[in-house]
Amino acid sequence: MVIRLGLARGPEDALSRGVRKSGWETVFWAVTELRPMDSPPPFARARAALVLSPAGARAACLPVGMPCLVTGEATGRALEGHEVLVSSEPKAEGLWETLRSHFPEGGDFLLVRGERSRGFLEDVAQGTPWRLHPWITHEEAPMDPVPQRPELDAVLALSPLQAEVMAPLTQDILRFAWGERTAAAFAAAGTPAQAICEPKMEALGRILAAYL
Repeated sequence: MVIRLGLARGPEDALSRGVRKSGWETVFWAVTELRPMDSPPPFARARAALVLSPAGARAACLPVGMPCLVTGEATGRALEGHEVLVSSEPKAEGLWETLRSHFPEGGDFLLVRGERSRGFLEDVAQGTPWRLHPWITHEEAPMDPVPQRPELDAVLALSPLQAEVMAPLTQDILRFAWGERTAAAFAAAGTPAQAICEPKMEALGRILAAYL
C-alpha cells in the first residue's frame, strides 16, 4: 500500500529521501513561498554570520570568506565560498553553543533570519559579549491562490505559517508538525496535529513508522 505524505520539498531534498526510506511516498505541496526583503546588512564589520536557513543563505549577500555558523548541512551547501561551521544540533540552541565555543571572546555577529524566526538567539544573547545584529533577509507568505491539495494521506507542515494555511485544507487527513511552534499553529487553527516531530529526520522516521 502506498502512503502519500505532502510536504514542501522536492524529490531530491534530503528530507524527501528520508521520508521515502521510511516507506512513504512524498508528494510536493507548497502553500507558502519565500520572498526576499532586499534589506542591507545592519552591521558592516561582523566577525561572522549566523544563518538559520537555506532561504536566508540564498537571500543574504555576505562578504566572500566570512565565516558562517549554520543550523544544518543544507544551509551550509547554500554558502559556497564561505567557511561553514555546522551546529551540533539543527536548531537555534545548538547554534548558540557553537557560537560560544568557536568565538569564546565574543564580538559582533550578523544574524541572518526570516521575518517569523522565533527570536531565541536575540533573547539569549542580551547582555553577553556576543552582540548579534539581526538581518531579516526574507519573509514567508501564503501563495495566492493556494495550490489545490493533491491526493494525500498526510501532510508535514514545516513552519507555523504552513500549518495555518494547511489547517482548513487537511481536516480529513493526518497532520504532522515539524517542531512545537508549528504544532501550536495547527492547534490555534482548530485542527491539532496528530504528531509533533522534533526537527530531525530520525524523529520523523519514528513517527512515520508508527503510522505505517
